[in-house]
Amino acid sequence: MKDRIVLAYSGGLDTSVAIGWIADATGAEVIAVAVDVGQGGESLETVRQRALGCGAVEAYVADARDEFANEYCVPTLKANGLYQGHYPLVSAISRPVIVKHLVKAAREFGATTVAHGCTGKGNDQVRFEVGIQTLGPDLKCIAPVRDLALTRDKAIAYAEEKHLPIVTTKKNPYSIDQNVWGRAVETGYLEDIWNAPTKDIYDYTASPEFPPAPDEVTITFVQGVPTALDGVALSPLQVIQELNRRAGAQGVGRIDVVEDRLVGIKSREIYEAPGAMALITAHKHLEDVTIEREHARFKATVGQRWSELVYDGQWFSPLKRALDGFIEDSQQYVSGDIRMTLHGGQAIVNGRRSDTSLYDFSLATYDTGDTFDQSSAKGFIDIWGMASKVASGRDQRVAGE
Repeated sequence: MKDRIVLAYSGGLDTSVAIGWIADATGAEVIAVAVDVGQGGESLETVRQRALGCGAVEAYVADARDEFANEYCVPTLKANGLYQGHYPLVSAISRPVIVKHLVKAAREFGATTVAHGCTGKGNDQVRFEVGIQTLGPDLKCIAPVRDLALTRDKAIAYAEEKHLPIVTTKKNPYSIDQNVWGRAVETGYLEDIWNAPTKDIYDYTASPEFPPAPDEVTITFVQGVPTALDGVALSPLQVIQELNRRAGAQGVGRIDVVEDRLVGIKSREIYEAPGAMALITAHKHLEDVTIEREHARFKATVGQRWSELVYDGQWFSPLKRALDGFIEDSQQYVSGDIRMTLHGGQAIVNGRRSDTSLYDFSLATYDTGDTFDQSSAKGFIDIWGMASKVASGRDQRVAGE
């Protein structure tokens, strides 16, 4: 019996050609695995039939949209996950769910190897292979573009020679990855970091220059999970999809950043994440009124480290799992409503309400009804500043000697 190799299959040129390319190079049978994480475009059945038409012996397709939203996007939201303060981990969080289905397919079809379409200079090769090593430590990994010298020119020539059922003539100058959490665009014209993005870059967002009328939305959270928009109960997937539409129409969630890749190079990236950025903004504002100060400060540190781990392909690591526990515990009281206005590229919070709020009007007000004991302030300040006062006295004494 021939060896079998599971291939992470997108339906595009490179992975379509990779089916036959891998078979020719290794003599193995190829099982194509396509995972729907809300990237849109063609139906899973169309993608499945193309894989079979390109020579796959089996084609496994999975509708993982709700799984992705519930188990990957929601934890990212709870962590306020932003790598280097900018990137909402669009591609980074989709790789673990794809890996999960790759390993599942490898078990089901008796494959010994998993293949992916990443190059040797990006982050995704690490995310795929570390994830596969963790969930399927007995499985081998190969990358046709990296390991079998499959360049784009070779891919086009191979597809034309074999009459594969794919379009090979149109060359998109950009590398694009997208899912329901957002869209990532890189390479081509963008590699000169002085070049401003052109209008054709964007798809999830309209230009914020000439926006429609302001759109006010109320987002309901229950223990950190978005459960409704404007009082209408929705699943997390539906919330993200609807905010992609509404925030996207206002140009919210455009990000242009030079970030530090795991492999050590800096890379210019354009992201569109209208739903994700609106939700993270709303969630952070709800945390501001429901999480105690020192808890919130430490959670911000945890969220930053969590984001770094996820970006670096460590979704399944012990440390990330431990941080998940802290973050989940922190969400116990993060319930309530956030009202925000979406307009002209911005998502601005202008209202908050929560039954578990720590905001006490009688302590905060400066008007009649103030219950704050101002006589306590002087002694508090004396004690709070004692250490600095003593240190300053020491500095002055030493300087005068």
